[in-house]
Amino acid sequence: MGQRLKILNLYAGIGGNRKLWGIEHEITAVEFNPQIASVYADMFPTDTVIVGDAHQYLLEHFEEFDFIWSSPPCPSHSRLRKHVSMHNGSKAIYPDMKLYEEILLLQHYFKGNWVIENVRPYYEYLIQPSVVLGRHPYWMNFKVESKEFSSDGVIKNGVTQALEFKYGYDLSHYDLPDKRKALRNAVNPEMGLYILQSTPVDK
Repeated sequence: MGQRLKILNLYAGIGGNRKLWGIEHEITAVEFNPQIASVYADMFPTDTVIVGDAHQYLLEHFEEFDFIWSSPPCPSHSRLRKHVSMHNGSKAIYPDMKLYEEILLLQHYFKGNWVIENVRPYYEYLIQPSVVLGRHPYWMNFKVESKEFSSDGVIKNGVTQALEFKYGYDLSHYDLPDKRKALRNAVNPEMGLYILQSTPVDK
């Protein structure tokens, strides 16, 4: 994959998936949390960063891009969240269906390459993922071979400093309420690069 792409990076977080993409692409990132968006903007000053609703932005702008990456909210699908709620008295919540709405939108309307990342759910998949890499299922419209990545043990058990070291981040000078969560929500940068490099060039 050698061409310059117009990339839409949704629910961008601190940009774990984007970290190793370089500066050759034209990247627009959408993040709802202004503090997190500010970190992303510092890390990737050549990207256009929009503070707003990624789900709505996708609907209104998907036709403007060559490649779309989306990581919609995952806690309502998470096995861990369900386990915790069943054992500590937390209320049940509806699964956030933005995940499947976006899969269906991109499957049927988008002409470029796309990938959606989430967590392994507590229920049977409503739409089977294309591949599972590490802790994450991925839905996409191109083929990616299974591959092992080295970060899963670190992510599962690591403290903030270990996560920063693994992903090459230094959040020490940012006033974020939960740095560990921001890092845990980040996709392994090596995984993000591997998937982008797997995209076909003939779409």
